[in-house]
Amino acid sequence: MRCRVHGFTLGLLLLSALAPLRTVQAEPLQIYAAGSLTGALTEMAKAFPADAGALATPYFGPSGVLREKIEHGDRVDVFASADMDQPRTLAQSRPGASVVMFTRNRLCALARTKLGLTPDNLLDRLLDPSVRLATSTPRADPGGDYAWAVFARAEALHPGAEAILQKKAMQLVGGPNSVPLVPGRGAVQGIFLTDSADVMLGYCSSGLPVIREIEGLVNVPLPPSLTVGPAYGLIVLSEQPLAARFALFVLSERGQAILRQYGFDPIGIP
Repeated sequence: MRCRVHGFTLGLLLLSALAPLRTVQAEPLQIYAAGSLTGALTEMAKAFPADAGALATPYFGPSGVLREKIEHGDRVDVFASADMDQPRTLAQSRPGASVVMFTRNRLCALARTKLGLTPDNLLDRLLDPSVRLATSTPRADPGGDYAWAVFARAEALHPGAEAILQKKAMQLVGGPNSVPLVPGRGAVQGIFLTDSADVMLGYCSSGLPVIREIEGLVNVPLPPSLTVGPAYGLIVLSEQPLAARFALFVLSERGQAILRQYGFDPIGIP
């Protein structure tokens, strides 16, 4: 019963989140979403029950960069972020708008198998001067902010670790001007195809497709002492009825099942 009540409450929150920004329009629904949601949201858009042409192709990128595009005038109906801060920032200038957490993720170290990385030796290996560490870009992409939060937690285990890790971390993806290192391949794939790093600290869900594409990689979960729990936030930015319907679909059992299929931790499945 509590699960049903929880889902109903979230639905009411989303319906009440429609800020009176503009009149309802017949333009295709425009969805902006974090790059880590590319697979899941693309499939969700295909599964969403709507007329042909009702949804524009979702646009993906670093959440902080997308938030700035929206602030600078991009027409967006639904924004799905890899954190809660970006949609909260947008909500501040939209009276009545609400932010809803719709899923969680976890952080993993995507690394070359030859490093012998395990949760137990992960911090020692990251601190090894010979191990090249890549991250996303803080402030522009929540993935980078989560990595910096891991570094802060490492400080309690190894004094001086935070400064060491911040200094050695190469911000190779997620910036406003970041481009794939290998044209036509994913940003993280390019890091390993060009041998630019030995370890990439990022979302566990994002490492899964990379491992399927590139041999010799392993996705190692962070130990509890270093774990931070990425929470993904959703905000409806227009009065278009389809926007609220899509947001509810994300929170539905079908939408949450798709998120789980792509390696996320759904919050709306009993």
